[in-house]
Amino acid sequence: MTREQPPGAEPCAGSSTNPRAALYALCVGFFMICLDAPVVNVAVPDLRSSLGASLNSAVWVNSAYALSYAVPLILAGRLGDRYGPKRVFLTGLAAFTLASLACALAPGTAALITTRSLQGVAAALMAPQVMTLIVHLFPAERRGRALGVYGAVGGAALAAGPLLGGLLVTATGWRGIFLVNVPVGAAGWIAAYRLLPNRRPAREHRLDAWGIVLSSLGLTALVFGVQSGEAYDWGTVAGPVTIPGLLVFGVLCLAAFLGRQRYGTEPLLPLRLLHHRDFSAAALAGGAMGAAMGGLFLPLMIYLQGDLGYGPTAAGALTVPTFVLSSLCARAAGKRSDTTSPRLLAGTGFALLAAGVGTLAALLGPGAGGWPLVPPLLVCGIGIGLVSTPLAGVAVRTLEPGLVGAASGVFHTTRQFGGALGTAATGMLLEARVAGSAATATQTALLFPVAALLVGLGCCTLIRPTTPVRPG
Repeated sequence: MTREQPPGAEPCAGSSTNPRAALYALCVGFFMICLDAPVVNVAVPDLRSSLGASLNSAVWVNSAYALSYAVPLILAGRLGDRYGPKRVFLTGLAAFTLASLACALAPGTAALITTRSLQGVAAALMAPQVMTLIVHLFPAERRGRALGVYGAVGGAALAAGPLLGGLLVTATGWRGIFLVNVPVGAAGWIAAYRLLPNRRPAREHRLDAWGIVLSSLGLTALVFGVQSGEAYDWGTVAGPVTIPGLLVFGVLCLAAFLGRQRYGTEPLLPLRLLHHRDFSAAALAGGAMGAAMGGLFLPLMIYLQGDLGYGPTAAGALTVPTFVLSSLCARAAGKRSDTTSPRLLAGTGFALLAAGVGTLAALLGPGAGGWPLVPPLLVCGIGIGLVSTPLAGVAVRTLEPGLVGAASGVFHTTRQFGGALGTAATGMLLEARVAGSAATATQTALLFPVAALLVGLGCCTLIRPTTPVRPG
């Protein structure tokens, strides 16, 4: 039996589309982009020694990816609305695979940073299409389970990243972490081409050129300023360009962007999207979640390696149970969100996360061991799983099909910007310490993710307490 297509869209190509198989094909690409950052983090020491790179250049290998990933997300969501999410997803996956090969062949640090930027843009093309296609593949009463798989894949990638990265670097050197993407990406592209429905918009959408320019400039300035402020001591970047100036410029560009969206006939960001209470609350909560995650693991890794003397792989391995549990809980939360209020699930997750991070901060006294940190980290894992899947479902559950692509782009943007803000804020707190051990500095820095999680919990109270539509 063919499922009825959403209004305002042409039918998906091929009534024989298998939603479950299509979901697994999507997950291959999503796993790759989620795995990328934790894998590269482990490779930084080998990368520095191999290329003779400075610490700042090595850090920019990941920062360039994060920046180029965050900025185009809104545009990428809208591209899916215009050209069809399958076409944009396949383009992004092909570009990501080729960029991975270019990263592996990079002769120096500058070339690697450039190819990592291209990899980030490709990832941005893919990410919003995953949520969009899930919405179109699954009816409301079955969507939570599908989003549970989506959340579980993200958790599994974060769990596998440190160990897989360590194994690849040990066996092949840093180039191996990029080369492995080539066969996986090629297989994922073939599977996605064969299994994903070719849903196309019912009418041709035009892209707002000025909106693209203003949003790109604004987000680039803001994300770069927040992400790199500490590296430049919140002062001069080059010549007359300063971090405060970039932040002000970014805010002005985004203000002009929003003004244009209000009066444009084909806005890049339809402002009526923000009138949906559930979407706005979920996007804000997602930003808070990103800030908390960005603010949690940076100081924790510094503490484990600075105070306790763990190596990078050992420090990463200590967090593996957290993300394994997160993956399992995301899958379970997806199933439950089909019959239980997602506000309750996400709110419980934020509360558990705040309790787990608060306990971590209390335990990190000078000379504390690593194993006592495992129980609160496991509580954090449960919280992460309970938050991620329900929030994604809430963000799109009341939207008409024509807004889903834009909504997915904005939702991912707030999460990425929150992560950059969290990393910058905790970095400032770590740098601001006058005296004391890494443990004392980490205790102070962890106050920021606790505060962000409480903000996220407050956002959850704005979500309508209704349960999803049940079948029959």
